[in-house]
Amino acid sequence: MESALYGVYGAAGFGREIMPVLRTGLYMKGADAGRIVFIDDGDVGREINTHRVVKLGEFCDMAASSRHVAIAISDSRIREKLWHTCRVRSIQPLSIRAENAVVMDGVVIGPGAILAPFTTLTSNIRIGQGFHANIYSYVAHDCVVGDFVTLAPKVCCNGNVLIEDHAYIGTGAIIKQGSPGNPLVIGRGAVVGMGAVVTRSVPPGVTVVGNPARPLHKT
Repeated sequence: MESALYGVYGAAGFGREIMPVLRTGLYMKGADAGRIVFIDDGDVGREINTHRVVKLGEFCDMAASSRHVAIAISDSRIREKLWHTCRVRSIQPLSIRAENAVVMDGVVIGPGAILAPFTTLTSNIRIGQGFHANIYSYVAHDCVVGDFVTLAPKVCCNGNVLIEDHAYIGTGAIIKQGSPGNPLVIGRGAVVGMGAVVTRSVPPGVTVVGNPARPLHKT
């Protein structure tokens, strides 16, 4: 009987960064290197960092006892679409957690999360499916994070914050702590720009930039 098959969907930057984390974890469990591949529908037929690049259809055609995929695509809408495509094909969501990622007490994380090296989730946090936390990001106590949320590198999300589905928090952004029963809210699909300091709630779909963060007005 064939062994399990593992894939990182997306062979661009984040996928290449997270592949060694997955590989290390699987090697410790005795996985065969040949059973770990990149999936990328636009860049196939070669190797990247010793791993084959295949299309999703080829991945599904490979003999396997089970198939597992981590989706390393930064665009959350595409990530959600691929999530459903994989589930229809009976591919299981694969969570990746770096060995040095810190997860403290009372943290509930949905399937398909990627916790990059040096990330921290402190205490009593709820996180939905398809979450990305890039290097050196943290989420502090009593936060609630929705589905397909992305934290870029070095995001500082302090306590009592609600981040709704599909929000994107840019590199180095700082989100001020809310209070019990009155969280600071980052609305559904909102974008917090690189280096922004968020001191008040952000409405759904709005992009904020600067210190203090204010809505971006297009010219």
